[in-house]
Amino acid sequence: MVHPTAIIHPKAKIGAGCEIGPYCVIGENVILGEKCKLHSHVVIDGHTKLGNGNEIFPFASIGLKTQDLKWKGGITRTEIGDNNTLREYVTIHSATSDGDATRIGSHNTILAYSHIAHDCQLGSHIIMSNAATLGGHVIVEDHAVISISAVHQFCRIGKLAMIGGCSKVVQDVPPFMLADGNPAETRTVNKVGMERHGISDETQSAIRSAFKILFREGLTIPNALAKIEKELPQSPELQHLVQFVRSSERGISK
Repeated sequence: MVHPTAIIHPKAKIGAGCEIGPYCVIGENVILGEKCKLHSHVVIDGHTKLGNGNEIFPFASIGLKTQDLKWKGGITRTEIGDNNTLREYVTIHSATSDGDATRIGSHNTILAYSHIAHDCQLGSHIIMSNAATLGGHVIVEDHAVISISAVHQFCRIGKLAMIGGCSKVVQDVPPFMLADGNPAETRTVNKVGMERHGISDETQSAIRSAFKILFREGLTIPNALAKIEKELPQSPELQHLVQFVRSSERGISK
């Protein structure tokens, strides 16, 4: 199911059941999994691999050369999982250094005009609203929600975190938190997100207490983490929060 105006390199690998619409361009080193649907005017190039069931809307540009001026050549990759939705004008760039890859998981919804820069690492079930922008080397964990906003290079967005509209994110946003502002500050816990994902009431209560210890008691980060580990009931979610904050290199959005 390939439209006659589509241009597909003879060496590209196209999975069974793919639909490729008018004026799409697919490069030599592209691999499409089964049942991907490309609407019209989609460009996929570079050493780019997509899994099964991805749907890509008009004028998206996937896997092209990084915009990073440090690029010196070599083979860089873009790897995308299964069942992602990439809306109109989404841009996803390949990595910068030879052998590296920009990676995106599965079941993500990336809305129109969003940009995912070189070397970003995205998990699964992420939502990026229209015009959300990720600088290079950004890490986004599973189930995060990023409204229209800009995320600085090398920042991390934690699991089930939510970024408010028109925010400027210059430091890490911890898991299970809601951040907003310019620059973004951690405002409260992502209560609705935790409820929707079945996190127990006990764990939600512990995360709320951890939020107060981290952001309201004026403690240093090491002392706050020590208090959380000593005083709060432990769970995988709380341990993930503590480890995320402890491993932060840019600091957390306070």
